[in-house]
Amino acid sequence: MHQGIDLDINLDKIDINAESPAEEPARQYYFMAKCRERVREFERETGRRPIACVTTFGCQMNARDSEKLSGILEAAGYLLTDSEEADFVIYNTCTVRENANNKVYGRLGYLHSLKKKQPSMRIALCGCMMQEEEAVEKLKKSYRFVDLIFGTHNIYKFAELLAQMYASDKMVVDIWQGTQRIVEELPAERKFPFKSGVNIMFGCNNFCSYCIVPYVRGRERSREPEDILREIGRLASDGVAEIMLLGQNVNSYGKTLKTPVTFAKLLQEAEKTDGIRRIRFMTSHPKDLSDELIDVMKHSKKICRHLHLPLQSGSSRILKAMNRQYTKESYLKLIDKIRAAVPGIAITTDIITGFPGETEEDFLETMDVVKKVRFDSAFTFIYSKRSGTPAASMENQVPPEIVKDRFDRLLKEVQDIAAHKAQELVGTTQTVLVESVNDHDASMVTGKMDNNAVVHLKGTPDLTGRFVTVRLEECKGFYYYGTVITDDTAAQ
Repeated sequence: MHQGIDLDINLDKIDINAESPAEEPARQYYFMAKCRERVREFERETGRRPIACVTTFGCQMNARDSEKLSGILEAAGYLLTDSEEADFVIYNTCTVRENANNKVYGRLGYLHSLKKKQPSMRIALCGCMMQEEEAVEKLKKSYRFVDLIFGTHNIYKFAELLAQMYASDKMVVDIWQGTQRIVEELPAERKFPFKSGVNIMFGCNNFCSYCIVPYVRGRERSREPEDILREIGRLASDGVAEIMLLGQNVNSYGKTLKTPVTFAKLLQEAEKTDGIRRIRFMTSHPKDLSDELIDVMKHSKKICRHLHLPLQSGSSRILKAMNRQYTKESYLKLIDKIRAAVPGIAITTDIITGFPGETEEDFLETMDVVKKVRFDSAFTFIYSKRSGTPAASMENQVPPEIVKDRFDRLLKEVQDIAAHKAQELVGTTQTVLVESVNDHDASMVTGKMDNNAVVHLKGTPDLTGRFVTVRLEECKGFYYYGTVITDDTAAQ
C-alpha cells in the first residue's frame, strides 16, 4: 500500500550507471533503483527475495517514520516481515527514557546471535537514540556487528544509506546534528489502508526540563501547508478516511514558515478534503492552545471529539521547575473553555509523579486537578532521570518509595474516574471505525469511536475499514462491547 510522490515512478527506468541526481527526492529514487539491483542479485544467488524487518520503539512520529522505512524497502524489492529472523533488520529507536536505550542494547544481543548463524544478515539502527553521542560511541565500540547507524534528521536518506551500507565492509555512521530540510515525498507502507499519520512538523522548541526530545529531534520546522494538504488529498484518494496530524507540539505549527499559518487554519483546510471523515492530532501543548483552535473544533464536523492535553503536574511551582510555561489555574481555565465549546469531548493527559522537589502538597495539587478535570484516561509516569536534561541534576530527587506511593494513589484515582465516565456512554449509539479482527476472538472485530475509546463487536473481517453505527451494550472500564445497528460507510 504505497503512498508518496507520483508512485508510478518506474525504478527500472532509472539509469543507475548515470551520476546520482543532486535534488531530492529524485536522488533517493535513484538509490532505491540501485538497491533494487542489489536485491535482484540476491534473488539470482539464493532463489528468493530478501526479507526485511522494521521494528519500532516509541511514539507515533516514530511509527510514521517506520512506515517510510518500510515503503522504501518494499520499493527496493524486499519482502517485509515482523520476525527478526530476517536478512535485514532495522530498529527505529526511542530515547525518551534511559530504559528505552537499555531495551535496544538487550535486543541487539539477540540479533548478534542470529547474525553469527547467518553472517550475511545486515543490522541497522536509526531514530532518536542515535542522536546521542554517548549511545553511538558505545555502539561503535561494543556492537561492531551493526552495519548502519543514522539519526532522526536524515531519515529520508535511507535508500542512499542502504546503498552505501551494501557497498562498504565497515559500519556506516551518518548522524546530523540538525537540519532545516524536510523531504517527505517518498514511498510509505501504511499499517492500515483506511487511516494514516501525516507529519505536519518536526522538532520541538519547548525544552521541558525533564525531556530529551528537543536535543534529539532538533528545533521546530513546519512543513508547507500546500505539501501537507496535497498529501492528505492523495491519502483520501487512496481510501484513507481518518488522518492523524503529527507533531511534537502541533499548536505551534506554522510559526517557522515564511508566511506563517496557524494550526487552526491548517485544520480548516484539511477538513475540506473529500473522503476524509475523521481528523485527529497529537500532541497539543497547553501553553499555546489558542481560542482560534477551540473555535475551529467547536464548528468542525470532522475533527474528533478527543483532545490529548498533557498536564504533567497540577502544582504551579513544579510546572515552573519543569519549564512548562503554564500554571494550574490557566490549565483548568483552558479545560473549561474547551468543554464549553465542545460538549462531551474526551480529554486525555500525561502526568508525571516524583519530579525533583515534588512535595506531598505539590502531589495533592495534581490530585486536585485530576478530580476537577475528570480525565477520560491518563498516561501516568514515575519520573525517570534522563541524563542530558536539566532535571537530572536537580537537587531534592524524591525517594523511590514515596514516588511509588504517590503513583499508586494517582493511578487509582485516574482509573476510578475513567471507569465511571466510560459507564455514562453505555446504552448510547455511536459511530465506530472498525480497525481489525479481534485479537482474542475471530468472531469479533475491534474499532474506535471518535473519542478514541475502543469497542469490540460481533462482526466479520469485511467490516474492517468501515464506519458502523453501534449501540454500546457494556463497559469493561477501558473498552466497550457493542452491537452493530447499521453499516453507514456506504451512506457517505
